[in-house]
Amino acid sequence: MRPSKNVELMQAMAVEIKVRREELALTQEDLAGRVQLDRPYISLMEVARKQPTLSVLYKIAGGLEFTLAEFVERVEQRYLREQRKKARASNR
Repeated sequence: MRPSKNVELMQAMAVEIKVRREELALTQEDLAGRVQLDRPYISLMEVARKQPTLSVLYKIAGGLEFTLAEFVERVEQRYLREQRKKARASNR
């Protein structure tokens, strides 16, 4: 499978993982332990260098104390906010 070409969506997901992890006062190591993944994988997701599978995304959402739907909603809202900012900036 090819990596996503939608860099902005990947960045929105990355930011949401990091923001929520910090809201819960978790380290990357803590989150990795919760979801049974390696810390470097968490780190790479937080900088939009790894695109998780659906099953990994499901684990991440749970580790961040969200349902998958709640997590995806947060990612979508951040993505849409950034798209609106980008559109406003290009209209100037």
